[in-house]
Amino acid sequence: MIWIEFIILIGMILIGSQMKGIGLGVMGMVGLLIFIFVFNLKPTDPPLDVMLIIMAIVTTAATLQASGGLDYLVQLAEKIIRSNPSNITFIAPFTVYFLCLFAGTAHIVYSLLPIISEVSAKKRIRPERPLSISVIASHIALTGSPMSAATAALVVILAYPGALVNIMSICIPASIIGILIGCFSVFKKGKELNDDPIFIEKMQDPEFAQTMNTSSEGTQAQLKPGAKTSVLIFGCAIILIVIAGAFPALVPHFSPGEKTLAVNADGSLTMVTVISVVTLSAAAAMMLITKTSTTEVTKASLFTSMASAVVSVFGVVWMSSTFMHANNDTMQKALGGIVSEHPWTFAIAVFIMGALMFSQAATTKTMMPLGIALGLPPSALIAIFPAVNSDFVLPGYPTLLAAINFDRTGSTKIGKFVINHSFLVPGVVTISVAIAVGFLIGSFVL
Repeated sequence: MIWIEFIILIGMILIGSQMKGIGLGVMGMVGLLIFIFVFNLKPTDPPLDVMLIIMAIVTTAATLQASGGLDYLVQLAEKIIRSNPSNITFIAPFTVYFLCLFAGTAHIVYSLLPIISEVSAKKRIRPERPLSISVIASHIALTGSPMSAATAALVVILAYPGALVNIMSICIPASIIGILIGCFSVFKKGKELNDDPIFIEKMQDPEFAQTMNTSSEGTQAQLKPGAKTSVLIFGCAIILIVIAGAFPALVPHFSPGEKTLAVNADGSLTMVTVISVVTLSAAAAMMLITKTSTTEVTKASLFTSMASAVVSVFGVVWMSSTFMHANNDTMQKALGGIVSEHPWTFAIAVFIMGALMFSQAATTKTMMPLGIALGLPPSALIAIFPAVNSDFVLPGYPTLLAAINFDRTGSTKIGKFVINHSFLVPGVVTISVAIAVGFLIGSFVL
């Protein structure tokens, strides 16, 4: 019976991922309906904690965008990328990584992809190289960012004081080393641009050739008056969340009682409460101080993407957690032995699920509780955490498609067999190295 249920689970995820947008959410609900009414599986609690975190964090990021803060950050990143075009294969991904690490979203990379493509092409560096690893860097930045829904979800799942600091202290250095090795993996990828037959053919077009041979610095749009202030407020929110995670004694405590979404059984505040209160208060401060209207926030592209993220997590995680809970004993018997002896093997399961779900937060919420049930220690789960970034395997994620479209030279592409695309090698290399380094660092940190 478990195999039939598993086929239904995977089938709903595959259909939902093809539908894009809220497809994962609605198909997740279809799967849950089948589990409840056909297989008589008892539903688990819906993933309200992750949904609340996504709403709070994305609203704050959207406020930063509406107030001009993201534009200011992008301008800073553009200056760094253009400062040393010869080394763009290394400079671009690390610039993207730290920018996304700060903002807590990979979607900010859209503003930098055309710049990376233009600078590398004019320098006759194959754009596929910096574009591919930069996209991977934007994804892996979320596993370690205190402002990302995926990291917040893992903090809630681990549920011990200092979990956020441990995640950051392991995942950030591990990801940096992973990106560095990923840069080397694409440093000589493909033919040099001047030897590429596709580029040579394109250069036969005088108009295209003129754009490739003309030096053009980006014309920076005028920033809104409160742009820098909003970045400062956003940064303060990050610091407060990290302090709350590192020093739980500083956070108010209440009388012990029943555990709720807001308060733990010991009377301490949950990270859902801390993150929601701090981030949305920061959003309010940005609106008031920079005079950014609520209408501007709700029209921001990040805010409109929130509904899709929340619905997707709602459906697919609820369906997955119901399946996992109903078959928990069977999976522990099947996987318990090998995972306990070789904890890294659990990363393969997480990687596969992440490739299907197209959501780091949803994959985290679905798979990490299973890791705890299998007896994996927090250090192992944190080391494995970067594996949730496997949404690049099937080339349908928006950041991948954007990079392909922005590369006018045609070097960044999807291969004949679909899966052999420009992002596969740097993605697998970066994540594999990050996991290996994470296990090494975790042995000292925890």
